[in-house]
Amino acid sequence: MKSLQVGLGARSYPIIIKNGILANIGADLKQRKFAKRFFVIADSTVADLYGRQLLASLKQAGYDTEILTFPAGEQSKVLSTIGALASRLAQFGMDRGDGLLALGGGVTGDITGFLAASFMRGVPFVQVPTSLLAQVDSSVGGKTGVDIPEGKNLLGAFYQPKAVYIDSLVLQSLPAAELLNGLAEVIKYGVIYDRDFFEFLEGNRQKILNLDLPVIETVIESCCAIKAAVVEKDERESDLRRILNFGHTIGHAVEADSSYQLAHGMSVAIGMAAACRLAVDKGIFNQASSARVVRLIADFGLPVAIPENAAAAKLKEYLQTDKKTVGGKVFFVLPTAIGRVEITDKIDDNILDRVLGG
Repeated sequence: MKSLQVGLGARSYPIIIKNGILANIGADLKQRKFAKRFFVIADSTVADLYGRQLLASLKQAGYDTEILTFPAGEQSKVLSTIGALASRLAQFGMDRGDGLLALGGGVTGDITGFLAASFMRGVPFVQVPTSLLAQVDSSVGGKTGVDIPEGKNLLGAFYQPKAVYIDSLVLQSLPAAELLNGLAEVIKYGVIYDRDFFEFLEGNRQKILNLDLPVIETVIESCCAIKAAVVEKDERESDLRRILNFGHTIGHAVEADSSYQLAHGMSVAIGMAAACRLAVDKGIFNQASSARVVRLIADFGLPVAIPENAAAAKLKEYLQTDKKTVGGKVFFVLPTAIGRVEITDKIDDNILDRVLGG
């Protein structure tokens, strides 16, 4: 078992990485005494795959528990889902001594975290991520939220979990597309923070795609360690944490333009490649390094080009409503070297149009 700590004072929590831990979460939670009972939140797909196993673990530990589900997919990450789940919790008599447990991918984690932050003005919750994207990124750091028609994650809260339990064995059931969806966030960490990790990804691409367990555990641990280090220094994204948005500014615009039919990781991959092109045109990133990053993204089977049906003018509209935009200024995270980035709002409109395809 590997354990990391997100050091946030009174809000600190462990990230526990262990093959097969899903069957033992109940016993571990009993020792930590986060809540007197837990309500599991899962989408319809993950509930069928792992809901029964987790409920058995909780009940074996003596917890009174129920599982609440919602339709799988980004389209469920809306306020109406929060309202429906909150009503069911109230009907079950949930109080502040109870907790929520997010079993699933990034959508489930975002929904459960926002629900936990809002229900009775705050109840404890635990993350049990089952997708690679959630295991390496979204389950750590306390970002929660839902989408509205004007943009992604525009309603939300910073609300930290009590613990994160990561079982890499569950990745064996992931469809290939979902594995790729998470790999975009994995590559992000190498570009923004750790050149050695970037080179590790270059050298272990096939083992990662084959879900070689020791390699996958190294990937998960490395990403979580980087995320924890960044969050510890800037919990609420006022400065350093903004580097985690590499690829997300244009990526979110592309994702919204597709009406969320294009998966988040695929959109981020496109956004990272676009950010590299912006950095080269701005003169802060050399062409060879940019080509190397874009090649790694493509070698993992991820898209690197803005979709042909995405109009530059429409993408720029989405950029203006992005939650990272301040005072009408759009901020971009751009690489200056592999392992280093800078945050800037100084992008010439002609350069942006050229990269967006306008």
